[in-house]
Amino acid sequence: MSAPTDIWYGAHVADDTELRLCGDLVGKRVIELGVGSTSNAVALAAAGARAIAVDPSGESIAMVRAAAESAEVTVQCHHCDLADLGFATSASVDLVVSSHSLGDVDDVPRLLRQVHRVLKPGAAFIIAMRHPVAAMFEANDPIPRRAYGIIGMTFSDLHMALERTNFHADAVFELNDRRIREPLSPAVLVIRARKQGV
Repeated sequence: MSAPTDIWYGAHVADDTELRLCGDLVGKRVIELGVGSTSNAVALAAAGARAIAVDPSGESIAMVRAAAESAEVTVQCHHCDLADLGFATSASVDLVVSSHSLGDVDDVPRLLRQVHRVLKPGAAFIIAMRHPVAAMFEANDPIPRRAYGIIGMTFSDLHMALERTNFHADAVFELNDRRIREPLSPAVLVIRARKQGV
C-alpha cells in the first residue's frame, strides 16, 4: 500500500495525510472536479493515480497542465462543465474528488448523477467545502452576520442530495482552522460518500 497522499481539503486544515480518505491510488482512475487555484490532480498523479482534471476555466486547466509538466507526471485535462463527464464510461472511475468546487455548481443533483454514473460500485466521492456554519460568520467576527444556508448548501441539503442519488456517507469530518485556538465553528466540511448500487 502506498503512503498517504497530500490531498488539499482547504487552507490551514488537515489534508489526506491525516484523514486517509483516498486510500491506495496506484493505478486507480481518479477525477478531480474543479481545480481552482490549488489542484489536487498533480498530487493524485504523483501518488500513482491515472489522474483526470475537470474545470470550466481554461486558465485553471492551463495551470494544471503546467504543474503536471513541472512535476513530470501525466494529468488528463478536460476543459468543460463539472457535470460534463461524457468522456468517462459508466463504472470506470475509482475515485472522484471535489475540493471547494461544489459552491460554483448550479445543478448539484445533475452533477451527483454524473459522478454516480462514472464511479465503480462502492467507489468513493470525496467532497470538501466551506462548512455551512462558517459561512454565517465574517472573518474574525464572533457574531453571525448571515442566516444558516444563505451562502452555499446546508449540511442537510448536501446529505439529502447524496442519498437521493444513491450515495451513502461513510466518513464526515468538520475541520478547524489550525491558526485559531478556539474557533467558533469548523472551517471546512469533508464528506466521503460511497456509490451504492450499479
